[in-house]
Amino acid sequence: MVSKYDNEMKLEFLSKSSNEAFARIAVAAFASQLDPTIEEIADIKTAVSEAVTNCIIHGYENTQGIVKVHCIIKNNQLIIEISDTGVGIEDVNMAKEPLYTSKPNLERSGMGFTIMQSFMDELNVESVVNLGTKVTMKKTIKQSLKGEDNQNNICITA
Repeated sequence: MVSKYDNEMKLEFLSKSSNEAFARIAVAAFASQLDPTIEEIADIKTAVSEAVTNCIIHGYENTQGIVKVHCIIKNNQLIIEISDTGVGIEDVNMAKEPLYTSKPNLERSGMGFTIMQSFMDELNVESVVNLGTKVTMKKTIKQSLKGEDNQNNICITA
């Protein structure tokens, strides 16, 4: 089967907090083929971290489930989908409000979606109660011109 994208990858892992760092680094490594700047990689890692943490803390609420990460590269755009099959979000618009948290007892800041929105170019949240949540984030990686100084760019190797 031929992909309609330049590249794509899929990950699935248990909803353990120890896997949050794995997801963040795996997505950053995948994104590195676009030759992003250090700042762009940091933005991507932060947004992925927030989305995966939401799946673990809110989606599965003290139970274990599977977190799915699907990354697509099309032209110079990175598309990241992070999803769970957990409890879902009753009111997505309310959940996206800065400082809103459904877990104040866990000292959550309520800034997850706000952080994702600020570090990515686009954020879309789809959720159905008792079926789960999917967060789709997009970031266009600015392509440097030939001969331009690339000292801010990094490459993550395996």
